[in-house]
Amino acid sequence: MILLFDTNILLHFLRQSAVSKQVEADYDPFHPTNKLLLSIVSEGEIRSIAIQSNWGIKRMQALESELLDFAVIPIRSKDIIHRYAEIDAYSQNRMAGRPLPMTARNMSKNDLWIAATVSILSAKLLTTDNDFDHLDGVYLDLAKIKV
Repeated sequence: MILLFDTNILLHFLRQSAVSKQVEADYDPFHPTNKLLLSIVSEGEIRSIAIQSNWGIKRMQALESELLDFAVIPIRSKDIIHRYAEIDAYSQNRMAGRPLPMTARNMSKNDLWIAATVSILSAKLLTTDNDFDHLDGVYLDLAKIKV
């Protein structure tokens, strides 16, 4: 299985929280047959969290170690760029021929990049956020982990 961690899931793994234990039990992400992905956007977000929270050497080493488990996906692919634009238009209910079955949704630019990346790679997105709900089954395969 191809799994892409949202930033919040990575943060839960760094904290070794109950959510990380649930993800391990439900998806066994570190099993050798699974492929773990992370958007470059999430790497930027987690590094920003580390700086803003003044993480010490030990936590930074844990982050660097955790990142080694992932293939970090850049966003320079034309396919990802085009999918970003499509998902943004769809979320704003401004996509001809594909109406959003609810009111428009404002997604953060970072979440749009993550959604576009997971969509193009046909991976399962692991997240605790509600921000991707309207895309499930339309653009991506969502695994929403309850906190």
